[in-house]
Amino acid sequence: MTTPSQTVGPFFGFALPWPDGPYAAPPDTPGLITVRGVVLDGAGAPVPDALIETWQADPDGRFDHPDDPRGCQTSAARWFARCPTDDNGRYAVHTVKPGPVSDGEERHAPHLNVTVLARGLLRHLVTRMYFPDESEANGTDPVLCGLPEPERAVTLIAVPDGDGLRFDIRLRGDHETVFFAV
Repeated sequence: MTTPSQTVGPFFGFALPWPDGPYAAPPDTPGLITVRGVVLDGAGAPVPDALIETWQADPDGRFDHPDDPRGCQTSAARWFARCPTDDNGRYAVHTVKPGPVSDGEERHAPHLNVTVLARGLLRHLVTRMYFPDESEANGTDPVLCGLPEPERAVTLIAVPDGDGLRFDIRLRGDHETVFFAV
């Protein structure tokens, strides 16, 4: 007999973040940008105890991972950020725009990989955030072009917001963010 899955949290809200967690690259890194957003539930209410993780390639499109034998060229950055949402569901991560990524067959537009953990989710959610100034690359990205509902691609593209970008994440309902089965 199997037992039901447990939901995630709320333990992670205070156990997993660390002081410089929102910085995928050091604060003095040239070209540092801030990606801000709000995590919203199916009713459009902010989710105050979610956790956002981002990971990405470096500006040359290389990953700091054993699966990428080229390795990253910038050792000062970790290219991974983790930020809890505040009482209003807001998060902010600081990073440098990654380069396009080639998987040997296809070229992916610059993007951040995003994981969402939140109360009530049985499993974490995975999505991507694309950059609004990459319309040509976004137009040929195999993930964006392969969506079964092409009109939902807009949920994966950040919008300019002051000195940075805004990427809201809607867990359900109208304009639900596209999430991927991984």
